[in-house]
Amino acid sequence: PHSRIMMRPTAMRSSLALLLVAAPLLCAAATANKWAAVPMAPADPILGVAIAYKADSAVDKVNLGIGAYRTSEGKPLVLKCVREAEKKMCDDLTLDKEYLPMQGLESFLKATSAVILGSDSKAIEEGRVAVLQTLSGTGALRVAGEFIAGFAGQSPKVYISDPSWGNHHTIFQKCGMETTKYRYISKTMTLDIDGMLEDLKAAPKGSVFVLHTIAHNPTGVDPTEEQWKLIADVCEEREAILIFDTAYQGYATGDLEKDAWAVRYFADERGMELMVTQSYSKNFGLYGERIGALNVVTRDNDTAKKVRSQLCAVVRPMYSSPQIHGARLVSTVLGDRTLKEMWQEELVGMSNRIVSMRTALVQALAAIECPVPSSDFKDWCHITSQIGMFAYTGLNEAMCDRLTKEHHIYCTRNGRFSMAGVTPSNVDRVAAAIKDVIANA
Repeated sequence: PHSRIMMRPTAMRSSLALLLVAAPLLCAAATANKWAAVPMAPADPILGVAIAYKADSAVDKVNLGIGAYRTSEGKPLVLKCVREAEKKMCDDLTLDKEYLPMQGLESFLKATSAVILGSDSKAIEEGRVAVLQTLSGTGALRVAGEFIAGFAGQSPKVYISDPSWGNHHTIFQKCGMETTKYRYISKTMTLDIDGMLEDLKAAPKGSVFVLHTIAHNPTGVDPTEEQWKLIADVCEEREAILIFDTAYQGYATGDLEKDAWAVRYFADERGMELMVTQSYSKNFGLYGERIGALNVVTRDNDTAKKVRSQLCAVVRPMYSSPQIHGARLVSTVLGDRTLKEMWQEELVGMSNRIVSMRTALVQALAAIECPVPSSDFKDWCHITSQIGMFAYTGLNEAMCDRLTKEHHIYCTRNGRFSMAGVTPSNVDRVAAAIKDVIANA
């Protein structure tokens, strides 16, 4: 027979007592809420608009919040050149899905720098550009910020326009840097060039200046070429670390070369060191592909090599390797003459639709004699003088709240409208709603 291990009654009672005492403690440990004290993060001011819009059941709702292109029917658009590039890629059975190196797809890297710096760029020709594929423009800014924080010596202060894209401050603050604002827009929605220059002149030497290459977000107000020259003088005198944030090249005016003027002036004509981010979300419609680049224009080829090695060192522990599909799409289009010409034609088409909606909205407001948003304005012409995706209307927070609550028209509370959301079928309703919130303010 099998031997049995018998427990004495006294030992058994002691074990049971220990279990009864320990059980509540074990249960408490198992059910403890380790993260109960974590506060709810505030809603993103831009993405939160999209969430609220989707939750609204109104059939006539209008989304003027998020910056994504829409057709005249209010539908998302996949560019024809992108469709053709995808067909071409699908037919190429030699393409694999292996990891990209940290810097990205080589054919994309060669093409993207030429898009922003120019095919005749001195910096490219001399091998002075350290280029890195990034997770769109946001990723490019974050990598730039981490690089600057690590190699600029004493952490410099980052100067950002007031107003600016809502994520700019957060990105650089997450890199451990202090951010501050420089004046940018006047009460009448014109560039406050004097205030801007005064603030930049007062910055400590070696500060970081974040500049919008084209189609300033959220105002749509850009410096003229002469004003850019004045800005360059100050940047040079303050020995600033320059970051040109480029989200709308080609989309703003339909002309890739014209939209890159400021960057090329600083890099080639002034011979200045600078960083340029690129996003292909807007101008290629590749919002979900997260494809972009960071270009660092340096003094010489040896420096460019070292800089890129350190940019890759930032990437490795952050996301290790960029995605491949979007990079192949862009490089396929840019490397095919027919597809590139198709892309440029589609850029013109998108740009023209936005311009036409600006005009249509101003005409609709005039037709119903809509009052201006404040006494600072004489008329609504600031909407047509701005460029790019957004219109900075001048509506205050209370007016924007009423647009949403009473008219189901969604925009950010600073009065920024995504003009891609305005269509021939809703422009009159948008105008009527604007009149109502202003007249009853």
